[in-house]
Amino acid sequence: MGFQKKISVLAMAIALTSTASSFAAEEAKTDAKKAGAEAPKAWMNKKLTPEQRTDLVLKEMTMDEKLKLVFGYFGTDAPWKGFKRPVESITQSAGFVYGVPRLGIPNLWEADAGVGVASQGGPDVRGATALPSGIATAATWDLKTAFAGGAMIGSESRAFGFNVQLAGGVNIMREPRNGRNFEYGGEDPLLAGLIVGEQIRGIQSNHMVSTLKHYAFNNQETNRFSLNANIDDKSARMSDLLALQIAKEQGNPGSVMCSYNRVNGHYACENDYLLNEVLKKDWGFKGWVMSDWGATHSTVPAANNGLDQQSGIPFDASEYFGAALKEAIQNGWVSEERFNDMARRVLHPMFEFGLVDNPVSPNVKSIDFKTNGLVSQKDSEESIVLLKNDANLLPMAKFYKKIAVIGSHADVGVLSGGGSSQVYPVGGVAGYRGGPAVFPGPMLYYPSSPMKAVQARALESKVTYNDGTDAKAAAKLAAESDIVLVFVNQWTAESVDVPNLSLPDNQDEMVAAVAKANSKTVVVLQTGGPVLMPWLSNVGAVLEAWYPGSNGGEAIARVLFGEVNPSGHLPATFPASESQLPRPVLDGYPEVKDARIEVNYKEGAAVGYKWFDLKGLKPLFPFGYGLSYSEFALGDLKAEVKNGLINASFSVKNTGGVAGKEVAQVYVSPVTAQWESPKRLGGFQKVDLKAGASTTAKVTVDPRLVAVYETASKTWKIAEGDYKVSLASHAMDAKATSVTVHLSAATLDVNGKFVK
Repeated sequence: MGFQKKISVLAMAIALTSTASSFAAEEAKTDAKKAGAEAPKAWMNKKLTPEQRTDLVLKEMTMDEKLKLVFGYFGTDAPWKGFKRPVESITQSAGFVYGVPRLGIPNLWEADAGVGVASQGGPDVRGATALPSGIATAATWDLKTAFAGGAMIGSESRAFGFNVQLAGGVNIMREPRNGRNFEYGGEDPLLAGLIVGEQIRGIQSNHMVSTLKHYAFNNQETNRFSLNANIDDKSARMSDLLALQIAKEQGNPGSVMCSYNRVNGHYACENDYLLNEVLKKDWGFKGWVMSDWGATHSTVPAANNGLDQQSGIPFDASEYFGAALKEAIQNGWVSEERFNDMARRVLHPMFEFGLVDNPVSPNVKSIDFKTNGLVSQKDSEESIVLLKNDANLLPMAKFYKKIAVIGSHADVGVLSGGGSSQVYPVGGVAGYRGGPAVFPGPMLYYPSSPMKAVQARALESKVTYNDGTDAKAAAKLAAESDIVLVFVNQWTAESVDVPNLSLPDNQDEMVAAVAKANSKTVVVLQTGGPVLMPWLSNVGAVLEAWYPGSNGGEAIARVLFGEVNPSGHLPATFPASESQLPRPVLDGYPEVKDARIEVNYKEGAAVGYKWFDLKGLKPLFPFGYGLSYSEFALGDLKAEVKNGLINASFSVKNTGGVAGKEVAQVYVSPVTAQWESPKRLGGFQKVDLKAGASTTAKVTVDPRLVAVYETASKTWKIAEGDYKVSLASHAMDAKATSVTVHLSAATLDVNGKFVK
């Protein structure tokens, strides 16, 4: 075939798109001609589907242009590797990927992370609004709050010039000592999946791409680069993968970030089972899989087994998706079809979520930090969990003349978690800065002082601060005070796990001394997850405030004084001791660098409260637990099966004297069938009621939550029989009421749809 003939055939191939594409493209050209303008590029026609636009532009790309899309850089200089960030990247940012300007395909500017627009350390950190930690948002049990927080992050991210937010952490809490639990959504697949899915949806409502991470089984930081997580397919699909699947369905993320660890012997970022079989084939994911920064280990296996984009050069040992990938394609080790699929997957979300049609234009002055701070504050107020309140010690009475505030730098601010998700506060950090000098530090406090917020509400009281480092001095102040507010913390961060669940720095001994000196002691916890409380029986009240975000001090004070009625409920079980855990000793701790440890998830799908139920263990505080300044009555439970689905309705009444919110939880238990645990969370509703008011609420149980996954057929099987539907305020609620329904045998496909 001659050269001219080849050109003619190529031109015909480009022209032969689908009929719908051709008509729409011609229509756009006609409109342009009428307006006297140059005919637009066909793929810029918004009337086409993302698939059509992707196919059109892909045909115009050269091999080198496609290679740019699958290769990402760190957005910060890395002098230890002799690396200089691309000049087009945003300073001290997480990542950057070159687009194809001649075709209208923008660069990708990537920012960490899930609680706000993070900044790498250095001389020019970005000040942004920080949400409370991810586990705090999960503690709200409120999908609207989760969406609002995501939407706020997305809007700030665009204003800073980013169009990809590396948010959407949904690794369920198998290991309560995991240093990154604060970023995630707790231990239950339904709760974590829905909450994080809404955050993703909120972020992407701003013409942004959000990620779903860390895929998968990245459940501890110790030896995270080399450990091998061993779990069978059935258990995986009913636990960690189900949480990720629900988040994917709820949020429709444009990208998925694969994790550092190995899963059943293969690195997650070159794991055919995780990437090709589960994510792309079974779940139908259309976006791209990006590696975590430093999680790529090969060229041919990674590309063929489902990785679409190498991220964060120079963190990997080699530029696997650079010249090596080009050579592999030319030599046939990676097919051209697969290479085109990699580029297609990057392009599709760029059209689907409006990155192409709505190019970012940095405008930091457009950010209303005050309004965004209130979004964060509401999230925090909804998340704070009242764990104990003897003799109605809270809310605080304003007639206390002497108020002691002790510990945790409460005079200057509130704690945040460390690592890549670190958001730097607007206007600079609070007066204290500690912890490691380099990553995952520093340990930062946001300048929202709980003590100052207390002083603003107790104008006729004497508020005295003690740093809590000397237990005797703290106890002396407590004895001289009418009421004591003790702030304690547990700083957790990416790349490190905590050795145990005890509070560090002798804080338990300090709390015990203070409580002994004054029974009117209120403990305010700022933690990344569950902690032990050996002093619990001796204090009057306990609040779990998590890492409460930019306006955390104000949120805590509003709850302490009753301006906000606490309504958070635990998204994770608080064990009574480490001996109750499936792995009482953390695998591989203390870490030996590059040790290839094996972690065997013997608990299977029985994670968190399911493990405690299965083993008959009594935790310190159960999953779903949370008190209020009011009282609520749950009742009138009714359940019916319609079209194979369990539909439950019930009443919630505020029987107390103040307005408040209750989280009504529906659990399902098999009467005859065998599950991994006695019960599962099937649904929940958070209701807001004035004193004396009542309402009726409904939930429909996802059929996967009453089924067992079958690996051989890739289906979910519902066994015929009776099932108990229970209405409770937490997972071990002795006052729970229940009814029984009968389910017929049924088969669901891999995505939970009924198979006829």
